[in-house]
Amino acid sequence: MPSTFSSPPSRPHRARIGLRAIAASLAFTAALLGSPWTAQAAPACPPQAAMPSAAQIEAGMRNARDRGFLWRITKDGRTSHLYGTLHIGKADWAYPGPTVVQAVKASDAIALEIDLQDPTILQRMRTGMANWPRVKLPGPMAQRLQAQTRKACLPAQVEQALTPEMLASTLIVLSLRNDGLDPAYGIDAVLGGISRSLKKKPPHALETPELQLSLLHGRTPEESQRMVEQSLTALEGPALRRMMLRLSEAWSEGRHDELSNYTNWCDCTKTALDRELLRRMLDGRNPALADSIDALHARGEQVFAAVGALHMVGTNGLPALMAQRGYQVEPVAFPR
Repeated sequence: MPSTFSSPPSRPHRARIGLRAIAASLAFTAALLGSPWTAQAAPACPPQAAMPSAAQIEAGMRNARDRGFLWRITKDGRTSHLYGTLHIGKADWAYPGPTVVQAVKASDAIALEIDLQDPTILQRMRTGMANWPRVKLPGPMAQRLQAQTRKACLPAQVEQALTPEMLASTLIVLSLRNDGLDPAYGIDAVLGGISRSLKKKPPHALETPELQLSLLHGRTPEESQRMVEQSLTALEGPALRRMMLRLSEAWSEGRHDELSNYTNWCDCTKTALDRELLRRMLDGRNPALADSIDALHARGEQVFAAVGALHMVGTNGLPALMAQRGYQVEPVAFPR
């Protein structure tokens, strides 16, 4: 990174930032559901994300290394950044590495897809879920969904709080906890905590909770049922775990070429619905995300925009779209 970037925070200050940020990331998912992740601490249950001690935070920040993918984007004499994230992580992945920390410090503001630590956004998510029409599942499908909920050790009230599509999506996100991967350790939420601690202001939200909810639900009752069916089939077989482990390791190790070719190995484009949902979740959102980042930059802010890494690949990925909007786009290499 250029020498004009300021140095990283001192170790004690970084530890304090990390403690608050990770506490926030561990709390926001439970707040969204209104209950703890697990109904009880049973031996067969996946491990729960644990709040690290101050000493563990200190060690985590001291030993943190850069993960994911970073681009420097420059226009009108100002430099912003695109950071490709992973929405789940391992405990030691929650600590941003030194290059990422420098980029954050050089920025005026942090922007996330959505800020679930914002009480207003959190309430809008809860209200939206409560008011969303619930698709009625066939009996056998409902029983399969209930079985997966029990396997994940989620409390019974979660089934009442979430629509079937949202519950199925939540189960997929939680499915790798036995492998140490948990959404509570996702770096997006940690960056939200850093924004509040270091920038003294909440991160900008690039999308609305209403949009996020619409992406997780079918557009017709039939599509909703097919979405739940596909999620259950994935949860019940081995391919989902293999794919998510490969994706997470590619992110952690910065293997951009592998991530760029994910459709060749993700086993996620077999059906027309697979392809439509993938288009809707990624390419369909990218132009609006690019417009939001551009608007923040245009009003004079140097923005650190953290968005899921799959939004960064291909001719419709955010780096390509920002170049189309007149930015000079440069990948930032991490030390390995």
